Parts: sequence; C-alpha cells; structure tokens
Amino acid sequence: MTAAPPKVLHVIPGLGFGGAEAMLTNLATAPARRTEPIVVDLLRAGANAARLKAAGVSLHELGVRGPASFLFALRRLTLLIAELQPDVVQGWMYYGDLAAALALGRSGRRAATRLYWGVRCSDMDFSKYGFALRAAVSACRRFSDQPDAVIANSEAGARVHRALGYRSRTFEVIENGIDTERFQPDRAARAAMRSALSIDADAAVAILPARVDPMKDHATFLTALERLPRITALAVGLGTERLPGHPNLIGLGARDDMAALYNAADLMVLSSAYGEGFSTVLGEAMACGLPAVVTDVGDSARIVAETDMVVPPRDPAALAQAIEAFFMKPAGERAALGQAARARMARDFSLARALERFETLYIEGALEPTMEGAA
Repeated sequence: MTAAPPKVLHVIPGLGFGGAEAMLTNLATAPARRTEPIVVDLLRAGANAARLKAAGVSLHELGVRGPASFLFALRRLTLLIAELQPDVVQGWMYYGDLAAALALGRSGRRAATRLYWGVRCSDMDFSKYGFALRAAVSACRRFSDQPDAVIANSEAGARVHRALGYRSRTFEVIENGIDTERFQPDRAARAAMRSALSIDADAAVAILPARVDPMKDHATFLTALERLPRITALAVGLGTERLPGHPNLIGLGARDDMAALYNAADLMVLSSAYGEGFSTVLGEAMACGLPAVVTDVGDSARIVAETDMVVPPRDPAALAQAIEAFFMKPAGERAALGQAARARMARDFSLARALERFETLYIEGALEPTMEGAA
C-alpha cells in the first residue's frame, strides 16, 4: 500500500498580491508536488485564493479584522490542526509564523508535528509601520526557539534575523522559485501591451513593479525620473495609480497581467530603501529577459550579479545614472544582458528547484547545505 503524502498546513496572513503569497500559491498548486497542501489564510478573499480553489487545494479563510478576531481565528486554527493532524505546519511572514506557533502549541500535537517559520524580508525599518507589526516581530523574537527551522528566502534575511535575536538552532535559505514557463520573453505580448498603453514601439521603457510602501521608496525613483526625460516609466502595484503626476510616468495600480507588462519594458528597476529579501518581481522580470537596475538591499545584488547595475539605496542621482547608462549601451549588449538574466533565473532560481527544496525539508526534515551555505 502506498503511503499517503505528508500533510503540510500553511498559515499566511493574506493571499493578496505579493511575493510570499505567490510563492505559497505556486508551491501548493505545483503538479509535481509530493505533499498534500492545506492553506489557512488569516484574512479572506485574497487575489491568489481563486488559483488555490481552482487547483483543488484545501483553503480555510479565517477573516481576521482586528485583535479580537485574531484571538477567535487562533482558536479556529488550533482546532483545525487538532482535526487535520498535519505532519508539518509552515508559517509565512511574522503574523503567520506567530499564529502557527501559538496554535500548534495549543493543539496538543506539537510533539508529532514539525514547525517551520518563513522569513521573507531583511533589514526592515519597523519605525515606518504600526504598533501591531512591531508587537508581532517582538513576539516572534520571543518564541523563535519554537520552530524546528526558520526558512529565509534570502541570505540577507537569515543574517538579519539572527542579529535581530531569533534563537532557532537552524536557519535554511530557500530562495524564491520563478516560473520560467509563465514568465518568458514574448514579442507578441510586448507589441500588444505597448499598443494598449499607447507607448511607441521604439520607446525606452523601464518598469518598477512595487506596491506603494515606505520600503519600496517610490520617492527616490520619481526623483531619478526627473533626470530621465526620454524614459517612459511604468509603475505597477497597489497604490501606484495614485502616485504624483509625472509626464513620463504611467501608474497602473495592481495588475494580474505582469508577464505582459514585463515584456512591454526594456529594463526592470527596484528602488527599495530597505527590507527586501529575494524580490519575486525581480526574478519574474529577469525571467522575461529584462536586465535590472537595483539598489543594494537584501539579496538583490547577488541576484543581479552585474556590478554596474547595483546602486546605493536612497540615491536618486546614482539610480538615474545607472538607468541612463543601460539605455546608452548598444542594442546587442542590452539584448545579451537580458538573455543572461533569463538564463540565471532558469539555472539558479527555478520554481522546480524551490519546490524540491521545500518538499525535501517537509519530507526528510533536513536539507543538504548549498555551496554558499557551506562556505
């Protein structure tokens, strides 16, 4: 008789647009998976919920709206763990990690169930955010000896959280996996999207795919754009439709057609001031054949692996200079950079590689160290 696949219960504080949400959805819906995923969304009706439901993934939406409802949701999560008896409970981000630890501890199943936490950011500036997030991070630090391992999506994230006081004996780094079949160069999509946005076929286009949030530092990007009058910029993500007006800026808001939007551009820009771990949108854009200019935050410089495409954070002049330098390169050199970007994603950061590493950890309880981890 074939043994049943291990049950992995994932706890995430929402299924909206975002790197963690996309990574979890990709893992849970992967046809080649060897585990049975169960997803618990602390909120309700996120953008990725429909994908999970369509794939037949068991999804429980708890509808948290504040501190009181969080306590009610925690009780429901505790009962779910006791009823479903998962082999693994995986938290995602601070609220998900905290809820996973507390509920598993109360369920009576801690001894039979492995617990993993998921760290998705690096050096956050928590002063820019509310009391609830700061309290959650403080609680995670306090309970950080509870998980069997903390899984960071970047080397920077693992390093920062050790320094922050996380006491887990084991940190694993599993970088985001990029679906290089969904995100790939597409000339037809490029032409169609440029036509839809009324952008000339030969225009120089840069794309900044990031929600409006202090860590993403749109202000630096907009200041850099003042020095780049010949560049058309696409800003994509929640809140970008409300960015201050600029003659060569198109603010598109949140979109679900990112592959086509990447293809409409020539260059990806990541202007973050802090907090990035492994940026999912950076990997997606590179898989579509876009070179990227990034700030030296999190693992971005390691991912890009092009020293002249990395600039200091909060430096509009340096950002503008790097963008302009890219567009001054000969067309053949720009194309070669794009091909190298896609090859790097397919070789080192594929979705299949990330899925295999997650599931090896879930099934076997340990990972072989990578060459970088062993160094």
